[in-house]
Amino acid sequence: MAELNFHHLRYFWVVAHQRQLTRAAEILHVSPSALSIQLRQLEDRLGHALFERKNRRLVLTEAGRITLVHADTIFKSGQELISTLRGGPMVSRPVLRVGAVATLSRNFQIGWLLPLLKDQGLQIRLVSAQMRELLSQLSSHSLDVVLSNEAAPRDTASGWISRRIAQQSMSLVSRPHGVAARRSRRLRFPDDLEGQPLILPSEDSAVRPAFNMMLEEAGVRPQILAEVDDMAMLRLLARETGALTLVPPVVVSDELKSGVLIERCTLSQLQENFYAITMRRRFAHPALRAMIGLS
Repeated sequence: MAELNFHHLRYFWVVAHQRQLTRAAEILHVSPSALSIQLRQLEDRLGHALFERKNRRLVLTEAGRITLVHADTIFKSGQELISTLRGGPMVSRPVLRVGAVATLSRNFQIGWLLPLLKDQGLQIRLVSAQMRELLSQLSSHSLDVVLSNEAAPRDTASGWISRRIAQQSMSLVSRPHGVAARRSRRLRFPDDLEGQPLILPSEDSAVRPAFNMMLEEAGVRPQILAEVDDMAMLRLLARETGALTLVPPVVVSDELKSGVLIERCTLSQLQENFYAITMRRRFAHPALRAMIGLS
């Protein structure tokens, strides 16, 4: 197997960070044509195109993004070698870049991340944002995976793949009211919801249409106090108001364990799904292979 030419790799590294051949050539003190030849030789050696042109700018391909991650590590290691020999050890670790929808349950995120955090050879970079922004970063290879409670839009051109990694029945929870409530009379669903103050996920939630349909079919009209799209806020409102709140139990797991909240009714027919969204790629991140079964 032919050895990697690190001279070519350094040229690629500078071009990848500058995204302009002319500017990179100036930094490297070579002509743009000579730099293009060096890049082609590296691509021939690796067997993959590393760049494509879009709107007169160089954009990394999937193979280019992976090559850049390794190049960053290689040249950072060189800098660390110098620092170490001068008295200060530095350790670099591979990075898994995780995006999480801003409204997703923090408890769920922590539960999913804990096994990865126990791997001391891996560094996690967690980004919270809206779904559209996260999918854009996933498409540009800036993220390795996106965690969400809704699947990505079905778009064959995008290459997004949504894998369901967890499913949980929704529950109605509230604060206990006295000893009798702590021993807990189970709520009769949906009859007992007539006129009851409720805090619900917003109409955009995947579970809300089915919940609305169940109430409509039963002819039950509760009093809706609030509609919330943020799981952390649902948790706080359930704790502070005492009103019945529709949530997946994972969102309020600490409160259920401590008795601050009690589960009044489990709606097994109403399921909240959790997804890991990735891109269709030839080079999956090794940490994701074990976590979500990527091949």
